[in-house]
Amino acid sequence: MLRQILTLIMVIIPSLSIAQLYEINIASVSFNSSAPKELIHASTDKLKGYIDPQKKIFAFKLDIASFNGFNSPLQREHFNENYMESILYPQAVYVGKIIEDVDLTKDGVYKVRAKGKLTIHGVEQERIINSLVETQGGKMVITSDFIVPLADHNIKIPRIVYEKLASDINVTVKATLVPKDVKR
Repeated sequence: MLRQILTLIMVIIPSLSIAQLYEINIASVSFNSSAPKELIHASTDKLKGYIDPQKKIFAFKLDIASFNGFNSPLQREHFNENYMESILYPQAVYVGKIIEDVDLTKDGVYKVRAKGKLTIHGVEQERIINSLVETQGGKMVITSDFIVPLADHNIKIPRIVYEKLASDINVTVKATLVPKDVKR
């Protein structure tokens, strides 16, 4: 956890004095587990993060316990206590670099690949996540859909709920970013 925070600081602090950072203003992250006997959906608006479009670097974090929805309060409790262990691993973090050589500050629509370290449940995995970035009037809207295999992050599914919880979780992210210190 300390290493993740230090990485986040190392990515963001040097950029503060050199380039214009864009920070998340509004965000939505949702996930779906589509298993044979149950569909689970939860979402949160607690995604935080920055992009430095000049250096093409980013850092995002999300509080795991902020997810709401689920099919029951007990299901949310099991999500936090038994699967995600959100007391031990309170955040998901994604830190990395944008692969494409594009100027995200110019109005337009860009398909980009984000390459970085995705840490969930205390397990770091290198991931390339395809995203769509639409820049207009100084705002960036990022949308992305990707799959998180639970096994990649050492999240175990007990045999008793195997048909109620998918082994691959579909994640959808939509975030609006604005230049730092300019909230719109």
